[in-house]
Amino acid sequence: QVQVVESGGGLVQPGSSLRLSCVHSAFTWTHFNIAWFRQAPGKEREGLACIRSRDGATNYGSSANGRFTVSRDSAKNTVYLHMNSLKPDDPAVYYCAADLRLLPCRLNRPNDYDYWGQGTQVTVSS
Repeated sequence: QVQVVESGGGLVQPGSSLRLSCVHSAFTWTHFNIAWFRQAPGKEREGLACIRSRDGATNYGSSANGRFTVSRDSAKNTVYLHMNSLKPDDPAVYYCAADLRLLPCRLNRPNDYDYWGQGTQVTVSS
């Protein structure tokens, strides 16, 4: 059974950093893509970053804006989203999602990703 589980959200002050984790089940397929999305109340889900297991290549959405970085630890079956300089407009539920069809890591196509976690809440407030 394919599973992805996010963790690491919480309440932080503006300007702080936070690292989110996405633990994925040990896929029997050789390669996959993992992406991070977020959704704030009343807003559409937006893609932030994607990483390919095959070669570690990454793709970033405009919302990542140079402040977010995606990385992986294959030994731990974990993908991370490192977020720096958090702002008051960053609060949202952050999701990770897996694509086993090896589509091109598109961040404007949530339907490309078949497996989603339950999300982790990030709140930015002083």
